[in-house]
Amino acid sequence: MRAHQIMTRSVISVTPDTSIVEAANIMLKRHVSGLTVVDDTGKLVGVVSEGDFIRRSEIGTGRKRGRWLRFILGPGKSASDFVHEHGRKVSEVMTDSPVTITEDTALAEIVDLMERNNVKRLPVVRGDKVVGIVSRANLLQAVAGLARDVPDPTADDDHIRSRIIDTMEKNDWCPFGLNVIVRDGIVHLSGVITEERARQAAIVATENVEGVKKVHDHLCWVDTISGVYLNSPEDDELAKAS
Repeated sequence: MRAHQIMTRSVISVTPDTSIVEAANIMLKRHVSGLTVVDDTGKLVGVVSEGDFIRRSEIGTGRKRGRWLRFILGPGKSASDFVHEHGRKVSEVMTDSPVTITEDTALAEIVDLMERNNVKRLPVVRGDKVVGIVSRANLLQAVAGLARDVPDPTADDDHIRSRIIDTMEKNDWCPFGLNVIVRDGIVHLSGVITEERARQAAIVATENVEGVKKVHDHLCWVDTISGVYLNSPEDDELAKAS
């Protein structure tokens, strides 16, 4: 399998000038753990994630180093820490020059890059523009949904996947972070919904795509105010049976 067969296509991005508070609120509202950072032309310039908000002065978690360690590290490191802990814009806390992949990158290479660079997500680029993102969650979904004796996705499966995503993204009920995996015409839907009626709409939209044999629902319902979430009924049944 390759990146384009499991990646999330609807990528949520911010700009370098987006405030820290706004970026954090976007992550909470969209139930995502990372955001790509793009400039005014749409070019990828960085990635910001939950880890970038751990060491912050507002919550008293700034680094506290002894005098001897500060001497060894030098003033440059202390200055960088200060910017990261007190910065107000995404550009001041983001990881610039992020590791990227293309749509044709094989899953084995993706896993190797994640482990080697200690990252949880990799932007998928076409040229210098972001066209998707592959996270550890995408890999987990691929393993959980497709660990069976079924051939690798075919060209037809890729076409089915594209048609499903195109159909979904035209509607305002489209799940956040929609991910679609197709193998031998069997579809696995995952993502976040904030309205339960969107679940049935997503399933019906998928069933109406030619070539779809069966739909598995892994859509997670999230309350945007409290952050409470519920797994899909299908996943709950599987959990009870295991």
